[in-house]
Amino acid sequence: YAVAVIIVFGALIIGGLMAASMVFGHRNGFLFALGGATSAWISGNALLLDRPRIYALFVGIAALMLVASTLTLVL
Repeated sequence: YAVAVIIVFGALIIGGLMAASMVFGHRNGFLFALGGATSAWISGNALLLDRPRIYALFVGIAALMLVASTLTLVL
């Protein structure tokens, strides 16, 4: 149950970043958020296939891209 809550709220946050970037006209922020969402999706598949190093790599990529998306909105 806890994992489902984490996944849903993570998807809401990423979707919110994408929506905010579109509203404010920041194309780069939207693309960073889209890349972060894609990386998070790939990491979920890596977790299902029992590949912990690939999972960690894609979680790191997703985190960096989502931080970059947030920075494009703030700065």
